[in-house]
Amino acid sequence: MQRIKRRQDFVAAAKALSQAQTSLVLQFRDRKDDAGARIGFTCTKKLGNAVTRNRIKRRLKEAARLALPQMVRGGADYVVIGRSVAENRPFELLQSDLISAMQRLHAKAATAPEKSVP
Repeated sequence: MQRIKRRQDFVAAAKALSQAQTSLVLQFRDRKDDAGARIGFTCTKKLGNAVTRNRIKRRLKEAARLALPQMVRGGADYVVIGRSVAENRPFELLQSDLISAMQRLHAKAATAPEKSVP
């Protein structure tokens, strides 16, 4: 799975579907191409200093590495936004939050009508 690093990709994902969980918010954007899935991680400065934000992102990255490879869809972008609870949440619950958000987003995407882009 590739990483999202450019701001415009994060902004595009923010305009698409999202699912909030206790420890994270997961955004999902279908790029409608044949390339592999991409994932990005971010935290706002409201969560604390750089040490705290990086700790949250490291925990989310590891949870995604273990839980998501079999669940992601090709041609999609996923953005994981950390919340303050993610810093001290038990790792198993962090993983289950991520899996649950992914399942709910895929269900939403299957039932959501297509948006026409002018």
